[in-house]
Amino acid sequence: MGRYVVRRLLQMIPVFIGATLLIFLMVNVMGDPIAGLCGDRQCDPATAAQLKKEFGLDKPVVQQYLTYMGNVFTGDFGTAFNGQPVTELMASAFPVTIRLTIVAIVFEIVIGITLGVVTGLRRGRPVDTSVLLVTLVVISVPTFVTGLLLQLLLGVEWGWIKPSVSTEATFGELIVPGLVLASVSLAYVTRLTRTSIAENKRSDYVRTAVAKGLPRRRVITRHLLRNSLIPVVTFIGTDIGALMGGAIVTERIFNIHGVGYQLYQGILRQNTQTVVGFVTVLVLVFLVANLLVDLLYAVLDPRIRYA
Repeated sequence: MGRYVVRRLLQMIPVFIGATLLIFLMVNVMGDPIAGLCGDRQCDPATAAQLKKEFGLDKPVVQQYLTYMGNVFTGDFGTAFNGQPVTELMASAFPVTIRLTIVAIVFEIVIGITLGVVTGLRRGRPVDTSVLLVTLVVISVPTFVTGLLLQLLLGVEWGWIKPSVSTEATFGELIVPGLVLASVSLAYVTRLTRTSIAENKRSDYVRTAVAKGLPRRRVITRHLLRNSLIPVVTFIGTDIGALMGGAIVTERIFNIHGVGYQLYQGILRQNTQTVVGFVTVLVLVFLVANLLVDLLYAVLDPRIRYA
């Protein structure tokens, strides 16, 4: 196991460098940060040259990337165009988005897996058909439509929640935004769990456990569910980074100042340091989540061993 973890960590290095290099090139090549910094008015050549020199934009792109990566390993993600260090923006944004992601993941695990197990065990029955139809509708409706409808109904019409979230963004305030963020993924988790349960229910090891006279609950939890969760864990693990990076729409609807909000502002203002810094951390989140998912395989299925 130890050798496998070391090998995976070494494999993450070129992936991290390649992903950050691609993002850095895309952000720097596709837009003019100085034009976005000057606003509607065009900067005069002297001011533009001074700003480029101040932010290091007068150097070749490869040299800019090498300088940026050297600073990243020291904990310096650069300075935004408003003079605020990017690490300060991260310190205020990431805790909010992490709480939002935790709420969304809890919804996926509790509701998605529970509905998947129930429908998988009752495949072809009315409850199975009803859940499939509901999940299909949830997948088909865009997230911003779901968010606006829940905000209108629960916040404005019925008054059950506040239409927007406060700056603290507590777990209680993030329940509805978390449900909106997790809605599509929750539907996929339900359908994926249902399919996996329905397939493994006919496996030989399940029939053997039933023939041995084991209680139905133990057969489901100890034998059927553990093996069926492997594809579900894979999806949820990769979905962690997707939820954190893809929360732009949800955070805009509920006025949450998290990672999605900062990325939106950075893209809108062509603030390269902010965008590249946040995406760099999200790349690390993806890599660590994938590593943890691979290690969980051995916990769920004892037949899997890493050398």
